[in-house]
Amino acid sequence: MDEVASYNRKRWRRLVEANAVYTRPALDLDPADARRWLDPDGRLGSVERKAVLVLAGGGGRQSVAFALLGARVTVLDLSKEQLEQDRTVAAQRGLEIATVEGDMRDLSAFDAASFDIVWQPYSLNFVPDSAAVFREVARVVRSGGNYCVQIANPYFVGVGERDFNGTGYVVTLPYVQGALVEITDPAWVARGRVTEPSREYRQTMEAVINGLVEGGFRIAHVDEGVDANPDPNATPGSWDHFNAIVPPWLSFWTVRDP
Repeated sequence: MDEVASYNRKRWRRLVEANAVYTRPALDLDPADARRWLDPDGRLGSVERKAVLVLAGGGGRQSVAFALLGARVTVLDLSKEQLEQDRTVAAQRGLEIATVEGDMRDLSAFDAASFDIVWQPYSLNFVPDSAAVFREVARVVRSGGNYCVQIANPYFVGVGERDFNGTGYVVTLPYVQGALVEITDPAWVARGRVTEPSREYRQTMEAVINGLVEGGFRIAHVDEGVDANPDPNATPGSWDHFNAIVPPWLSFWTVRDP
């Protein structure tokens, strides 16, 4: 285990212990809610009986949503505490969810062409080299299968609502692929109980798009501002106003070409 993985594992343990917002499982989902949350435009079609890998997405959220829709779900995550959330919710809801502890950069636990869908919620920015992840995903997803991955908007990594200067949100960090950016969570994330910063790595648009294409993925659709609540009339410096001015996330919907 390298320093990147070691730091991430320790920090996610602390986040789970603090009941941070991003670690809370989806306890009340029903199938209709799951569909609206995961795939409101029906880009994946029916996922019933499809093999789904939730990549670096432990915590009892996306795994539960896919299982409620009838998918055969496996979750890989570096955090055993996050995986325990998946197992707990699965037991409570009577769902079958397989869990594997591991690094998103090494999917050797899985055979080639094991999955119809690889779904990666926000986690790619926790490693320096996105291409290493794309190569692993390309091996385990079946021809014609889907890879859906969410990233930080590379132009605004490290910028948050606290960066409002009275006029706008200030971008100051160099635009460099793989550059380390340490981000302190707002107090509301974990009630101030986790002081260690998130260590994230900028994945430039060039690196992400070229890495996907060179990995054999066809980009079918891109979403901006996923899970955001933009409101240009909100108080400047608030989360909702920030989302309206600086879209923080992107999601790439791709297909593994034959």
